[in-house]
Amino acid sequence: MSTENTASARPRTAIARVEAGGEIVWAVRRGDEYSPLGLTLTELLRLPAPDARSAVERASGGGIVPTRVLAPVDPQQEVWAAGVTYLRSRDGRIEEASDGTPYDKVYAAERPELFFKATGARVIGPGGNVGVRADSPWNVPEPELGLVLDAHGGLFGYVPGDDASSRSIEGENLLYLPQAKVYTAACGLGPEIVPAWEVAAPFAIGLEISRGGETVFSGSASTDQMARTLDDLADWLFRGLDFPDGVILLTGTGVVPDADFTLLPGDEVGVDIAGVGRLVNGVSLVGAQKEGAR
Repeated sequence: MSTENTASARPRTAIARVEAGGEIVWAVRRGDEYSPLGLTLTELLRLPAPDARSAVERASGGGIVPTRVLAPVDPQQEVWAAGVTYLRSRDGRIEEASDGTPYDKVYAAERPELFFKATGARVIGPGGNVGVRADSPWNVPEPELGLVLDAHGGLFGYVPGDDASSRSIEGENLLYLPQAKVYTAACGLGPEIVPAWEVAAPFAIGLEISRGGETVFSGSASTDQMARTLDDLADWLFRGLDFPDGVILLTGTGVVPDADFTLLPGDEVGVDIAGVGRLVNGVSLVGAQKEGAR
């Protein structure tokens, strides 16, 4: 499968975590040239914002020839996510739930839904396979704009993300949300981080799912359809937590397939964020179907 952005969508400047010469390095890509960043993402996000920007802009000289593009996150960093930030998401969650009242309330509430999604070590990068749970008959990808936030809560950049989810598990009982959202290969990120000074909201978001070479679902949304602002979501995340290594916050989805659709092993998922990039992943079955499991 292809993990490259289309020429028209590929950002001019981006930060990538790549394998080159048998080593894993962080690089700044300008066009087709990759230059050493000289820092990890963790180190970059610990810096004051002006210093972080200067570090990116100083990177030059090329010299890196990637053999593989990896998920743009350090292993110890965390990925969090927001839910019910779009009207379509609220409606979809009500559709799947035994009681949709909590989703209706949180959509209009001052405090957003925020939840832990993955550690960096568990994130799937471009070309890898995201997972669908073996004990869940109803699964979907969720295409989302990811905010890359520095240790001070400031916006450093953007990244495409897939908040893969089990609709059947969460729909059965809201308290099952962690099992519906957090499992092996449940989070995809990539291919790169685009600095915030390179692009501006709103962002068009697209989802395309292929099966056997044919498109079986496609949909789109825009971040200007969100019920909350990106700054508001970031502010709420930092109200009760500190992130000395920075953090990635997925901001919710406005693209929800119809109730008769489920993601299957062997599918291919494409997440497009205009101006930020295209993330492409395959799909694999993860976990085990326990005898008697519902």
